[in-house]
Amino acid sequence: MHIPDGYLGPYTYIAMWIIMIPIWYYAGKKLSTELRSKQVPLLALAAAFSFVIMMFNVPIPGGSTGHAVGGAIIGIVLGPWAAIIAISVALVLQALMFGDGGITAIAANCFNMAVVMPFVAYYVYRAISANTEITSSRRVIASAVAGWLSLTTAAAFTGFEFGIQPLLHHTAEGVPLYMPYSLNVTVPAMILEHVLGFGILEALVTALIFAYIQRTDTTILYGEKIAAQKKSKKSATIA
Repeated sequence: MHIPDGYLGPYTYIAMWIIMIPIWYYAGKKLSTELRSKQVPLLALAAAFSFVIMMFNVPIPGGSTGHAVGGAIIGIVLGPWAAIIAISVALVLQALMFGDGGITAIAANCFNMAVVMPFVAYYVYRAISANTEITSSRRVIASAVAGWLSLTTAAAFTGFEFGIQPLLHHTAEGVPLYMPYSLNVTVPAMILEHVLGFGILEALVTALIFAYIQRTDTTILYGEKIAAQKKSKKSATIA
């Protein structure tokens, strides 16, 4: 899902930089208020985990490859704002050190994988798990669905960004200057391979890690922290 240089025209990648800079700034500010001291080491671990798991590219028919991102489980455990920082760090390092994703496309890649993924995953997980017990198997299922749907949604955004390039950048004769394929090709192609392949991989990774956290230390989960804060405020109001 990493977008290389030369696939997005300047209208798109400049717009993505303009979108991402305030998001990165706000995410950094949120960390100081939302991240507990117990979770600080997890932020670095999450960045390292995302960096490593994205390096394992799985080939598919047609000459392309794909991978899990880890954005869903990071968003569920640390919260979506912390996930933005962790995954963005991993993506920037991959682009600079290994050329995995273009320099001009860093903001676009971060938007798709570090913003769309964790936010979709977190809210899908919360919606499905609802008020069930933290040890409920329903929460494992919720995390798996969140992983599958979040990666598929991020892929759809990537396909959209690819597909609008022929509309934005072309010669006077209509020849595309960057990505040559239109939306009716790029969006179905990106969605299909993630619905049937990489989204399932993301779901398995997310569910397995979440199930392990259930058995070890659920206090690190972002959602449980927020629920505890709301309960504390409610008790204080009543008192």
